[in-house]
Amino acid sequence: MPRSASSHTPAADYERHRPEETPLYGIVETYYPQFLARLEAEGGSLPAFVKQEFDDYLKCGLLEHGFLRVKCEACSHEHLVAFSCKRRGFCPSCGARRMIESAAHLVDHVLPEQPIRQWVLTFPYPLRFLFAAEPQVLSQILGVVYRAISTYLIKKTGFTVAYGAKTGAVTLIQRFGSALNLNIHFHMLFLDGVYTFEGPRPRFHRAPRSAPDELAKLLHTISKRVARLLERQGLLVRDPEHSYLDFEPGEALDQLIGASIHYRIAIGPNAGRKTLTLRTVPAQPEPLASALLARQPGFSLHAATCCEPVQRDKLEKLCRYITRPAVANERLSTNERGQVIYKFKQPFRDGSTHVVLDPLDFIARLAALVPRPRLNLTRFHGVFAPNCKHRKHIVPRRETDEERPDKPLAPMTWIQRLKRVFDIDIEICPRCGGKLRVIACIEDPDLIATILEHIRVRDEAEPSQQPRAPPLRTEHPDTPNQDRLF
Repeated sequence: MPRSASSHTPAADYERHRPEETPLYGIVETYYPQFLARLEAEGGSLPAFVKQEFDDYLKCGLLEHGFLRVKCEACSHEHLVAFSCKRRGFCPSCGARRMIESAAHLVDHVLPEQPIRQWVLTFPYPLRFLFAAEPQVLSQILGVVYRAISTYLIKKTGFTVAYGAKTGAVTLIQRFGSALNLNIHFHMLFLDGVYTFEGPRPRFHRAPRSAPDELAKLLHTISKRVARLLERQGLLVRDPEHSYLDFEPGEALDQLIGASIHYRIAIGPNAGRKTLTLRTVPAQPEPLASALLARQPGFSLHAATCCEPVQRDKLEKLCRYITRPAVANERLSTNERGQVIYKFKQPFRDGSTHVVLDPLDFIARLAALVPRPRLNLTRFHGVFAPNCKHRKHIVPRRETDEERPDKPLAPMTWIQRLKRVFDIDIEICPRCGGKLRVIACIEDPDLIATILEHIRVRDEAEPSQQPRAPPLRTEHPDTPNQDRLF
């Protein structure tokens, strides 16, 4: 039975996000074709997966490219839900969706109620370029980093690897910096301790707080092992005076990646020059050295952020932060000269608060942020790895299933996550509180045009003269493709 209108307290109404009204969409729609033409004139071209990213973004959230038709069973109120592009590069809407899904999944289904510490590792510019061009090297480096930190934690708690003590981590590979530059670095959510398995149930042992010299020593170990791995693969060449990477950029995308990493202009007559920034606040002094921050030439390791077992809300906010989309529409604008201005989330130490980009160079920055196909940006290690035999005893369990208490919690649906984060319930009618049901998945171009024209006419008519919805000419699918729900 639907709830009565008198007892209905509506949640926030779902509305299409209208990407065509955002500054990002306007810039991409106007200048992306010009960027392709300029790149072709200079003898280059974009890989197919980057072109697909732009093409799909320009269709994301637009009703003319398909939608679900949703109707209330009680009052017959209808609305349309546009499809999304589901891309991973720079789409703010799909990035926000992925952020919510990832954060909810990690907190509800992966990270137990134990202290969780974030370890952030950044790399020198040449390694950032290598990781972007050669993703398989990135995976090998991540294995080296995880083993170094996990061994450090095991020893900190007084155990050894041979004893069987294990820790676990989830790595989020973040690809962007505050200035929309390509900056591949690791955000690793580590258990702040280890598990032992001598009894019937795993037992957690918290690691003591690290000392400054310990963190510096750990970073030195990581940098040394990274260099040794690259040297074994022939990518790093050492000579008596200096070391260098034996890797040369090839395709046009590599040139765009290199310019993005080094804050340089990528295309046009000013290619290679430093990107313009705006300094609107006084320069800040160098921050005091932190006990949980270590630096080596080109490397940095930060471990100051920790969430206690009871701080699940803080942990979810941290997960959202490290899985956030690359571009924030609210910080993007254009000036009277047509230049793109992007505001930093926080001022840089030199007082810079904005980066100013030519529109074509802005498109180049976006192209550099697109990850290569089949590159997994979230990795699970140790006791969180899918093939770990102890995982089922550590990850959060189902509390309502008495027959199977060890079964992991069922994943939340996208609808449930909308309700959780934004108080938006697209299953409940915003008018009467009745049940909404998907009645059709519309993808036929002719039918799309008919329905949208009907809506346009209805919106222009007086309320008393609004026409009825046109009859559907397609069969109602039993199970519409709700993975495409926007």
